[in-house]
Amino acid sequence: MDVTDGLHVAALAAYAVAAALLGVSLARSARRLPYAATACLAVGVALHGGALAAFSARYGELPLVGLGPSLSVLALLVALGSLLLATLGRTGPLGLVLVPVAAALAAIAEVAGMRPAAHEVAFRGPWFVLHVVLAMLGYAGLTVAFAAGLMYLLQFRELKGKHFGAVFRFFPPLDTLDRIGRRALMAGLPLLALALVLGWAWSERFGPRMQPGNPKVVLGVITLVVFVAALAARAGNGAPRARRGALVSVVGFAIVVVAYVVMRAAESSGAGFL
Repeated sequence: MDVTDGLHVAALAAYAVAAALLGVSLARSARRLPYAATACLAVGVALHGGALAAFSARYGELPLVGLGPSLSVLALLVALGSLLLATLGRTGPLGLVLVPVAAALAAIAEVAGMRPAAHEVAFRGPWFVLHVVLAMLGYAGLTVAFAAGLMYLLQFRELKGKHFGAVFRFFPPLDTLDRIGRRALMAGLPLLALALVLGWAWSERFGPRMQPGNPKVVLGVITLVVFVAALAARAGNGAPRARRGALVSVVGFAIVVVAYVVMRAAESSGAGFL
């Protein structure tokens, strides 16, 4: 096992411990465990960053091409977002969803292999880096909206049933979850849109041109539609608006995941995530 894999596996272990601590904290209402979970998450983010830095040093390229490296970067962004939310107030419990997502992405990346793509891609250079980073930030925003929406729906169900148990005590207030979900969507939509525009402009200028049936183009369009639908569902005032937005965020995220799996199955080149 080389340095990249060693650090990557260590980061994955730290994420798993952080997720377990958050789960135990919810089950036992232990107020100190979330702080320990945040510390483990911070260690995981540091190790993960070190793994990606080691990858760049070894292969002489950023980990943006290939299934394993690109998923690993997305996992780091999700974990970093969870860490930031945990340090901004009573939003750390979102890690109950975000940290397992980051761990799952990192695990898939490790299984796929932290190696450069076997095929050379034409879209390289600073514009490529900006394109991929913006797209991944957009997908990370959708993931945060999904986490906030899922927790909103779970807590709403508990409150509607007048069950004031661990979920009520541990989860952030409904207004906070709604605000996080809305802001994540509002931040992620323009980032993803700009990433797609950059990719289209580069292909028009230097070729080959993007085809409408390109799986990556289809995935990007589907994700944009999900963003718009989730924001449109939040139009208006009152609890129904917030509940609709949360539901569309959760269902939309599931649609994007399924679309990505289909894209990977249909893609024969294996050139990477984006």
